[in-house]
Parts: sequence; C-alpha cells; structure tokens
Amino acid sequence: MKIRTFTVLMIVFCMFGNLNAQDSAGEKDVLSLKQKSLIPIAAYTAIGDLNQLKTSLYEGLDAGLTVNEVKEAMVHLYAYSGFPRSIRGLQTLMEVIKEREAKGITDEVGKDASIIIDERSKYDRGKEILEDLTGVPQSDTRSGYAAFAPVIEIFLKEHLFADLFERDVLTFAERELVTISVLSSIGRAEPMLRSHLNICLHLGFTPAQLTEFIGILKEKVGKKEAREAQSVLNDLVCDRVKEDKDEDNPRNESWSSKGSLTNSPNFTGTVWLNMLGTTESGLHASVGNVTFAPGARTHWHSHPGGQLLFVTEGKGVYKAKGLPARFLQKGDYVEIPADIVHWHGATPDSEFSHIAVSLNTDLGGAVWSGPVTDDEYDQK
Repeated sequence: MKIRTFTVLMIVFCMFGNLNAQDSAGEKDVLSLKQKSLIPIAAYTAIGDLNQLKTSLYEGLDAGLTVNEVKEAMVHLYAYSGFPRSIRGLQTLMEVIKEREAKGITDEVGKDASIIIDERSKYDRGKEILEDLTGVPQSDTRSGYAAFAPVIEIFLKEHLFADLFERDVLTFAERELVTISVLSSIGRAEPMLRSHLNICLHLGFTPAQLTEFIGILKEKVGKKEAREAQSVLNDLVCDRVKEDKDEDNPRNESWSSKGSLTNSPNFTGTVWLNMLGTTESGLHASVGNVTFAPGARTHWHSHPGGQLLFVTEGKGVYKAKGLPARFLQKGDYVEIPADIVHWHGATPDSEFSHIAVSLNTDLGGAVWSGPVTDDEYDQK
C-alpha cells in the first residue's frame, strides 16, 4: 500500500507543479466588480423591489459604475420588464444620487451615448447587431412568432437591437448581463433566457462566470430563480459540448482544456472531468482532474479505499458528515480516510479545481448517498 500510494503521489505532485507553473498565463475566470454590481440592480428594478434596489445602487456606485451606466441599464431593461419598472428604478436612482450628494459624495457621471452616423435603415442596423450578438446570419424568411406577428420582429430589429444596443454607454456584454438578470428574476421566460445565455457565451462569458452570476442571483433574488436559471444554463452548456465534439468546430480546443463536461447524476451544477489515469497499471488507484463551476459540488459519498485531494485552482469546500466544513484554496491537500461520508465542491463565488486520487480501488468504487441540498450547502 505504501509503495502504491507513494508512486501515485509522485505522479500527482509532478502534475501539480506543472499546473502551478502555468498559473500566470491564464486570466481569472470571474466577473468584474462592476459586472457583479449590475446584476442586483437589474434584478431588483425588474421585480420592483425598490428597498433592495436602493442598497444595490449604493454598492454599484461605490464599485465604480458611473451614473450614466446605471441609467443606461435601467433604460435598457424596460424592453424586458416594461416602462413602469424602468421609470421607478430611475426615480430610485435619482433619490440615491441626491442622498449621496447630501453626504458629500460626488459620483462620476460618465460618458453619453455617441451620435449614430449611419445612413442604413434601423432595421438593417439592428439585423447586423443581432448577427454580431448571436454569431448566426439572420434569415429574411420569418417563422414562429415573427411570422405570426411580423410587426414585433420589426420592433425588435429597429428598436431593441438598433435604438438600444447601438448606444455605447454599455458594452454588448454588459447589456446581456442586464438582460439575463431581468429574465431570470421575472421568471417564466426560459426560451428567451436560454437565447440570451447563449449570446453571453458567444460574447466571451465562460460557464463559470455565468454560474457565478447565478450564485449572485441566488443570494440577491432567491433560490427558486437561481435553480431555474442553473437548469437552463446546464442544458445549454451540455448541448454546446455535444456540438463541440465535431472536429471542425472552432470552439473544440477551448472546451477541452478542462476535460469533458460530466453529465453524472452524482454532481450538482456544472462540473468538468479529465481522467488522468486508470486502474489498469496495477496501482489500484484512479486519478482525475475535476473542475467545479462556482456553486457546483459532489453528492454525499464515500470511498472504500480512501481518497486524496490536491487543490490546483480556486476556492472550495470539503465537508465530512458530522464535522465542520474545511475551506480550501490552491495548494491545499486533503486526506480522506476510507468510508468517511463527505462532499466537496466550489464556493459560490469561485471556480474550483482539484486532482482527486482514489486509492485501493480494488476494494470498490465510490458509494453515493444522495445530493447535498441547498440548505446543507448554505450552512456549511
């Protein structure tokens, strides 16, 4: 047993060193402070929770959002939640600015929207913007709701994607973050939410960043809204991974770096798995690199032969049944004795990666015993 364990540990430590050496080459897979601030502002405006909105406006302005950026977010969201919510949000912003001025706080006004100089029709401009957002050419043949009510398709192209999206006070990515915040909060808009989450991925948001968005939604709006949004995101990511198996797909390389998205029923949230070794070597050990999106985790389980975890990136949690949770970060190591029921996964605000070494696999594989509930996860 000692020889087997030592051999496996040497393999893992070599790999662990290589991963550490590459750390400086990558970018942080998290939302910026300003992006995080837009989420509750959009959500509370959309659902009309003005007391919570007021708090979020203070936090957003303190985080560096300009007055015009906040105004633009509220103007933008009227297209998804209506004029009444948008106007009440703007009135609340006016109150907050006045209060802050009384306290001697001067907020940056920010830039105004640039003047549009384009002789093409708004319909053609909106069509081009929609193609940029989705990466998909827009057909001239109407179908679905656009064929049933052609005027709404015209309004979408001319007003939403031209009049609003052309205004450069917010980037396309920031506008989409506002949009998914609204759609997730108001509920019962899953097809639209899926479409806009897909746009977010096309614009460069990662699944981890979108899961981080859902974590903020859960904290600020509610668990039900977060679960529904997570379900839509999981389905979308799984579908995209299936598409990426095509060798000609240009996204293939970026998705493969973490391994494959796992569809195992023994995980909650978005999880990638890259098996690095098998039991065929006679070591009776398996080695896998597991990456959890923010908030993702294993179900409760145990290992007949024990397990070792080597944390390679992000922040996470290890929790054994009946014992206090242990918070983990890059460089930490966990030794899990045989038959100890436990779970491990990411914190709500960080992606989390570890190398998992299951020992003495000739004694049997993992024994699974049910999901970690949201309450158990929150109470860690």
